[in-house]
Amino acid sequence: MQHSMISTMLAAVSLRDLALVQAVQRAGSFNSAARAMHISPSGLSHQVQKVEQALGAPLFERGGRRVVPTAGGQRLLAHIDTLLDAAEHLQQLARAGAVAFGGELRLGVPASLGPYLLPHLIAPFPQHFPGTRLGLSEGKPKGLLRRLQEAELDAVLAPVAQALSGIAMRPLFFEPWELMLRADHPLAGRRQIALTQLDPSTATLMAESHADDGQGHVQDVSLESLAALTTLRGGYALVPALAHERLASMPGIVLARIKGQAPGREIALYWRESSPWQADVLRFAALLARLAQQRPCLQLISAKA
Repeated sequence: MQHSMISTMLAAVSLRDLALVQAVQRAGSFNSAARAMHISPSGLSHQVQKVEQALGAPLFERGGRRVVPTAGGQRLLAHIDTLLDAAEHLQQLARAGAVAFGGELRLGVPASLGPYLLPHLIAPFPQHFPGTRLGLSEGKPKGLLRRLQEAELDAVLAPVAQALSGIAMRPLFFEPWELMLRADHPLAGRRQIALTQLDPSTATLMAESHADDGQGHVQDVSLESLAALTTLRGGYALVPALAHERLASMPGIVLARIKGQAPGREIALYWRESSPWQADVLRFAALLARLAQQRPCLQLISAKA
């Protein structure tokens, strides 16, 4: 239905006018409805007549001890109830806007990061964003960023990548790689190992971080699967430091730090520049930065002014 077809008289009818009509229907009396709506009986009658004139049909039969709807008024009053219910729903949605992220943050996280970072986020999140649900999606960074561009997600945590059209980004922390070795590896007993001490041809490397260096067997797998491959093939793999506790608990695997300046990945928070939740996103970024500060293996990246 085109809005231009609404008459001038009907356009002048307010939701308050319709609520007064509804009050008369429910009370069955102008006097009772007037008291309930804090308006004089004469004022209420005038407003009801205004609605009837705008609709071009009487809504109530007057003159008896009880006000009752006309046959046509009964149908119109049902539509008035529907309109007022819709208006109340609209108001509830608008009030939800006062809650961070409109009540839900749809966050995308790579599978190589989510299981190791999110446990530290779940508890403090509702304390900082009361009333907001945290919805999580795991996947590959490129796929998550594509979903962000298509407005399927509100924000994404992913390694720093090239600038994307319409996407804002804030680097959060640097996560170094650690060495994962099979327990019987000749260097497995050392706490620190230099990369130069290892044979690159025995490496099993993740596509996310080392796909373009031409070394080893590049695999697009979970860290648990990477550990399983390492136990089967021997050699070594590079894994993110946040996963240390989980991977170190797996049988047949040992971890060691990389001697010297360890390579790693920078993790950033991405969101759409057009997002209505800009202030909420920045607060969320600040929370993530505080969590990163609490993890000794991470190096915080200072936000630029």
